[in-house]
Amino acid sequence: MAPQGGAPRLVLLFSGKRKSGKDFVTEALQSRLGADICAILRLSGPLKEQYAQEHGLDFQRLLDASTYKEAYRRDMIRWGEEKRRADPGFFCRKIVEGVSQPIWLVSDTRRVSDIQWFREAYGAAMQTVRVFASEQSRQQRGWVFTPGVDDAESECDLDDFGDFDWVIENHGDEQHLEEQLANLLKFVHSRLYLSGSRSELGVLGWAWGWLCRMWGSQP
Repeated sequence: MAPQGGAPRLVLLFSGKRKSGKDFVTEALQSRLGADICAILRLSGPLKEQYAQEHGLDFQRLLDASTYKEAYRRDMIRWGEEKRRADPGFFCRKIVEGVSQPIWLVSDTRRVSDIQWFREAYGAAMQTVRVFASEQSRQQRGWVFTPGVDDAESECDLDDFGDFDWVIENHGDEQHLEEQLANLLKFVHSRLYLSGSRSELGVLGWAWGWLCRMWGSQP
């Protein structure tokens, strides 16, 4: 069960391979909606924090894209899998505690069990988003195939999921990406507009104006 509190109006679960641009996409959406409306939740946050505590490591250095994090990545994956086998919802429950914004973007969904937990907890408010980038695009962003990482369950469990509500192509074409984000923002707007508070509607009005400019129309 999800922790009690303000129920989200929309939970978007983002997944994709390493260097596909999941963080870039979720941060772009949050910048348009505003941090008071939209929260980015990372399943890797509590995983790294707990791992650092148990192993005497620097939690803050595990959060960035440093060689420090990469040195422990394989063991963190192994440790995280053991935690999930014992309790599939362990990290999911931790990231939703105390979140008050109506829109949640889970930026690093990696497993079918993650999707199942959010679906059971939030039902129709949940949708899945797959961020896809070609291997060439990912290599240009610094991706190198790493055995034990790129062939692990954390990277491959959703390869055959095949039923994503949204697919975002992020191959480096900025205009195409903006058009896809505009479509997704329209959907977010539709979920919020009728039942939003006055402050939320103000932000959404700005977002709607941005969408209209994107499509060359008037609000």
